[in-house]
Amino acid sequence: MEVRGIDAAYLDHPVLAQVSLCLTGRTVLLGANGSGKTTLLRVLSGAHRPLAGEVLVGGTRLKHTRDGLRAHRRQVQLVLQDPDDQLFSADVAADVSFGPLNLGLPEAEVHDRVAEALALLQITHLAERPTHQLSYGERKRAAIAGAVAMRPQVLLLDEPTSGLDPQGVRELLATLAGLEAHGTMLVMATHDVDLALGWADQAAVVSGGGVVHGPAAELLNDVDLLTRARLHRPWPLELSARLAVRGLVPPGLRPRTLEEVISVLDAGPEH
Repeated sequence: MEVRGIDAAYLDHPVLAQVSLCLTGRTVLLGANGSGKTTLLRVLSGAHRPLAGEVLVGGTRLKHTRDGLRAHRRQVQLVLQDPDDQLFSADVAADVSFGPLNLGLPEAEVHDRVAEALALLQITHLAERPTHQLSYGERKRAAIAGAVAMRPQVLLLDEPTSGLDPQGVRELLATLAGLEAHGTMLVMATHDVDLALGWADQAAVVSGGGVVHGPAAELLNDVDLLTRARLHRPWPLELSARLAVRGLVPPGLRPRTLEEVISVLDAGPEH
């Protein structure tokens, strides 16, 4: 997925200026509140028409026509931060079926897609549950299932872990890994730099109307960039840097997880 020369505004205020980037693998969008992360996700999904520039998926340009948006949404789906902004049907199965039904698919295929999405999100047992009776975490999963039922090539997620307890976060990340195994590319917007470091291959830091894009471990170790974006260095990188100053570990290491930090400490300064 690629964007070229994107200019975008929110409520007539310029937000993004001449943004170009190519998204591959697990990608995380980072930035302060109001920096433009959600606007960029909406541009990628086709929900927000940019003032200039273009969005391409597999080399095909997004056209903001009825047919163009319909074709784009077969490939790209956006899951909003608040699941209540997406859930509106009487029960979970009806909600998940909404997108496939609007594609005009045969009833049997809609049934298969709904069953597949519910199974992938591990909420088959909730199929007949009224959406207003779901917990927050269940509503998150139901909203994602609705997007997954469209069988998109790219799934865009706006703050998918916000409001979840630690176990809920672990379960959601495991579910997302399962979606990846089925061929879906994931793009996640988050404020959680520690999560971003451990999860993402690539990072896009949104600040001052622009986007800096590159390997997650590299960008999340750039203190100047993070300061401009009102973010902080993830704790594994911060700890490694401080230990290196004290000669306890070699300089330049970039551990991403607790396990990698322990491995670095076990190896000692000579390694």
